[in-house]
Amino acid sequence: MKLLMPYLTGGIVPGWTAFLSAFEHAGADMIEVGLPFSDPTVDGRTIQESSDAALARGATPASVLADLGRARVGIPLVASTYANIALRPGFGDALTAAGVTGLIVPDLPLDELAGLDVPGVQVSLLASPATPDDRLAEIGRRSQSFVYAISIMGTTGERERLAPSAVTLAARLKQVTDLPVLLGFGISTPEQAGEAAAVADGVIVGAAIMRRILDGANPAEVGAFVASLRAALSPVAPVR
Repeated sequence: MKLLMPYLTGGIVPGWTAFLSAFEHAGADMIEVGLPFSDPTVDGRTIQESSDAALARGATPASVLADLGRARVGIPLVASTYANIALRPGFGDALTAAGVTGLIVPDLPLDELAGLDVPGVQVSLLASPATPDDRLAEIGRRSQSFVYAISIMGTTGERERLAPSAVTLAARLKQVTDLPVLLGFGISTPEQAGEAAAVADGVIVGAAIMRRILDGANPAEVGAFVASLRAALSPVAPVR
């Protein structure tokens, strides 16, 4: 079965963890939770807007992780953040206490991975269409849960079609790793999710989800969108 990982900015609205349950019931296999950050480098306009909204509400990495620790979610949680936060002493312990089992740090160079102290948390690395073959192989070797394949050269955000570079990158990664290859950046519709899953092991969808939440959609409404993504990836949505 193809994997589905929806993204959610932690602290985006009051009671934001209700979206986690909605995603789980809609058939998500894991959930990426973004820790709000003031100066993101790979996030496009929508994710930046959601991060700004969370910060304006007073959300912090510590408060988001505390909320996660109180949530009851039966699928893996993957935190995403930036090196400025991830390299702080005690960050790994805070992830573990919150029940987080995976981590994505998009601005942490492969060469500085040794400085990341997160025992017990699986780190997934990013690969782009411009990544050279030797470095791509190293990313495949050193990723621990899955490889995050960036479908385009650019930032996150909704797009009208799946980039041709996504197909090429997924094929290159499948040659150098046995880990699942998940495609993200720009996957905005069930149709695009289906196209991506045809060449990869699953998809990551963020901006299309956060746009709905920013526009006022409730957990049931966003969950219905996630369910439509799940249906595009597999003939029958799983019962949870």
